[in-house]
Amino acid sequence: MTDILDAEHRTGQIKLHKPEDFEGMRKAGRLAAECLDMLTPHVVPGVLTETLDDLAREFILDHGAIPACLGYRGYTRTTCISPNHIVCHGIPGERVLREGDIANIDVTVIVDGWHGDTSRMYGVGEVAPRAKRLVDVTYEALERGLAAVKPGATTGDIGHAIQSYVESMRCSVVRDFCGHGLGRVFHDAPNILHFGRPGEGAVLKPGMFFTIEPMVNLGKHPVKLLSDGWTAVTRDKSLSAQCEHSVGVTEDGVEIFTLSPAGIFKPPIQGA
Repeated sequence: MTDILDAEHRTGQIKLHKPEDFEGMRKAGRLAAECLDMLTPHVVPGVLTETLDDLAREFILDHGAIPACLGYRGYTRTTCISPNHIVCHGIPGERVLREGDIANIDVTVIVDGWHGDTSRMYGVGEVAPRAKRLVDVTYEALERGLAAVKPGATTGDIGHAIQSYVESMRCSVVRDFCGHGLGRVFHDAPNILHFGRPGEGAVLKPGMFFTIEPMVNLGKHPVKLLSDGWTAVTRDKSLSAQCEHSVGVTEDGVEIFTLSPAGIFKPPIQGA
């Protein structure tokens, strides 16, 4: 299913960006995070997913940026909104978010040619304890993946850090989708798998830009693609959660480009 990625623009070579390129990624990442911050108070019971998508599109355009997903490989929306058992690439439309739902909102913006790509989880009203726990596990998995990023480490180290934690919490990591290189290209090398073995995969070097975006299922990991060609759901209809940052490898660690300026990358979720 990774063929949904931007295959025609992938060079197959991992790009090492210059120090000045980090500033471009900071601007793009900040705007993407600000967009999700803006949406936070609007994610309430009764809202249409297309309403949230409209708000995101207007916000991005009002800030002089480009919605990267709009028109991408035929996609017709600005965001992906994926509630409950939708794993990723949910298409906004007439679906109403209801009390107790959890939903991932994923947005990518282009600022001066640079891509900022991020997603986070939102709770809709009072959320059941098992759903809240899944979201908490997913955020912690992302944190562990981020902690593994440093020069000399490998992409396998990132995947292992995520997988070992998620499975210890009796959840599962989706195999069919992965993080990806980005910069002036939306989807590029390397693929960042969220499972793996320590020491395997590409070696991380300063100047590499990529996303880490674990998708975690409450049930088993297999997913299936719906007939729209985009929406991926859990095969067993179990709940799924995802969160995503865009990052750059620095000389001594990692820089996160998509930190929330408002400090709400993890919006509070009320437990039922």
